[in-house]
Amino acid sequence: MTLSCPMPKFDFEFITMGHGSGGLLTNKLLDSGVFDVLKNEKLDKRHDGAYLKIDGEIAFSTDSFVISPIFFPGGNIGELAVNGTVNDVAMCGAVPKYISLSFILEEGLPMTEFWDILVGIKNACDKAGVIVVTGDTKVVDKGKGDKIFINTTGLGEVHPKANIDISNIKVGDKVIVSNQIATHGIAIMSVRQGLEFETTIESDTTCLNHSIISLLDEFGEDIHLFRDPTRGGLSSTLNEIARDTNTGILLNDSKIPVNTQVKSACEILGLDPLYTANEGVYIAIVSAEKANEIESKMRTFENSKHATIIGEITNQHPSKVVITNTMGGRRVVSMQVGEQLPRIC
Repeated sequence: MTLSCPMPKFDFEFITMGHGSGGLLTNKLLDSGVFDVLKNEKLDKRHDGAYLKIDGEIAFSTDSFVISPIFFPGGNIGELAVNGTVNDVAMCGAVPKYISLSFILEEGLPMTEFWDILVGIKNACDKAGVIVVTGDTKVVDKGKGDKIFINTTGLGEVHPKANIDISNIKVGDKVIVSNQIATHGIAIMSVRQGLEFETTIESDTTCLNHSIISLLDEFGEDIHLFRDPTRGGLSSTLNEIARDTNTGILLNDSKIPVNTQVKSACEILGLDPLYTANEGVYIAIVSAEKANEIESKMRTFENSKHATIIGEITNQHPSKVVITNTMGGRRVVSMQVGEQLPRIC
């Protein structure tokens, strides 16, 4: 259920340096904003840290978010921060439970924008089933930041059936991508470049943990690896896997799902969808014997309804990713060089 609540009356219309002082203004900002919106039993203790009880092995991930613009079609930096952290923990085969959340605010940030980001964080947490248990707030001088940066850390319990390890990958394994690629990157770039399409291209930012847990429940050790191809896109992530396993990856170009408008936008902007960022897509490398069943299961989830087997692990061309086209031609797809889309997450 999406949270909808009126913004309280703050003493200031904009973030001031005083809001980072640790004094009265800081406390008013936290009381009327952060603690009120993100209220839960552990955060309510307002301690310097949090006491957590987790059984068994844990997965731990940390991330920072500096996206520009901070509001974009399909979400905002707050939702992105929660989803990105949840997904990183889920890619480890774990059930995300707790998040830390730290803000670096720029003096002059409108209170209305900060409030909308807090509400986005709360909605994303509720959807993912996680809670914010601790955090921090700092303010920097105007011109020394860019409205807001967010740092997060996520913790989760490793699923009892998970055996996610790159060393499990073997020749013959299939590569499945969960959804249409490049949507997030193009949603951001379309805003930056002022491009208009028949329908608005929205970021695919979402939590993936519920789908991952369901897959592990049913298929367990047949799933050898999960990865989310965020910065650097599908190509860079697969190149990392090929390099680290010293195996080859052979892709079928015609099988890689890309939205028609996204593909057109990539052509206009001179971008390659294979290198364009995603925020709601994951790669699963799975046993060949169960690949078709896993693909079918993934398609039952809203966030992976375009799931497709796009390639396989091979002992040919070790440490390289090669893609075949409809004419049977092949080309090497290398890792991204430089920054195609800066400030994308």
